[in-house]
Amino acid sequence: MKFENDKIAALGSLISEGPRKIVLVAHTNPDGDAIGASLAWREVLVSKGHEVTMIVPNKYPYFLDWMPGIDEITIFRFDAKRATSAIRAADLIFCLDFNALSRLEALSEALAENDTAQRVLIDHHLSPEKGFDLEFSCPTASSTCFLLYCLIEQLCGTEAITRRMAESLYVGMMTDTGNFSFSFLTPELYRAVAVLAEKGIDIPQIHNNVYNGYTEDRARLFGYTIHRKMNVIQEGTVAYMSLTEAEMRRYRFQQGDSEGFVNYPLTIKKMKMSAMFLGHHKFIRVSLRSRGDVDVNLFARRYFNGGGHKNAAGGKSYVSMAETIAHYIRSVEEFAREGGLGE
Repeated sequence: MKFENDKIAALGSLISEGPRKIVLVAHTNPDGDAIGASLAWREVLVSKGHEVTMIVPNKYPYFLDWMPGIDEITIFRFDAKRATSAIRAADLIFCLDFNALSRLEALSEALAENDTAQRVLIDHHLSPEKGFDLEFSCPTASSTCFLLYCLIEQLCGTEAITRRMAESLYVGMMTDTGNFSFSFLTPELYRAVAVLAEKGIDIPQIHNNVYNGYTEDRARLFGYTIHRKMNVIQEGTVAYMSLTEAEMRRYRFQQGDSEGFVNYPLTIKKMKMSAMFLGHHKFIRVSLRSRGDVDVNLFARRYFNGGGHKNAAGGKSYVSMAETIAHYIRSVEEFAREGGLGE
């Protein structure tokens, strides 16, 4: 993946001037890709003498706690004062792994207060909003970490990638591709993984840290969700699951515990589309996954004011769980009649 020379030159100019006060911001419910991109890009910027603050709106999943440098991330929900102060003082703000400020929820208000800092987008989601001074948006990239790897390669050369950076980048590439099983698995991606492996990262250990570090409560919650809460409609081609706040409390839910649940119904042979509804105090979070040509980005935009990728998207609902599920079922029926589920 190559970017235009003038854009690379512009980015190089921005980060060669300094030292500057730089803020890196990632989306609400930050995942392995958002955290990996933040940690890797921070190391590049610090190596150039900049003062860098990483900020996320809320807590990252506990199975990422092992990542080097993660303790330096400021969580807005827990330390809004420090985060707001850093944003106000910033000369340059990088927006990583999201395409619209609405993905930051309350943190977006703090960002809006600084209207003088230059803003750079590095992201792989569809339809980025306008207003960035420099934009590296590539929806065909399998992850923001892969996109960032390509930027670093073109800007600094792969020799600039340290083992710590390689670990962070690999986490993002691995998690956003479902352990290299989703779309956009290009030869370029595997060549990038080869370079990261050459940096000495322990791939089996990284996999173990991310995918085998859950709690017993999470295992029991998963069993309960699949056994008791999975419903199949549309002649076995569409599934949905839901968890209320009370159900999550029963299993001592932690941020990240539902990671991957929505994917599981797609292991069923005929399944084309899956949804997961998580109850929160003020809204219901909607996660959508699909196979092949079933476009859940379109579905999320049309029915849940959301979006994302063709095979992985999300949105929100502000009515009750029962109303949300009823709306989903009606929407699936309409989507199917219009050919959205294929033959």
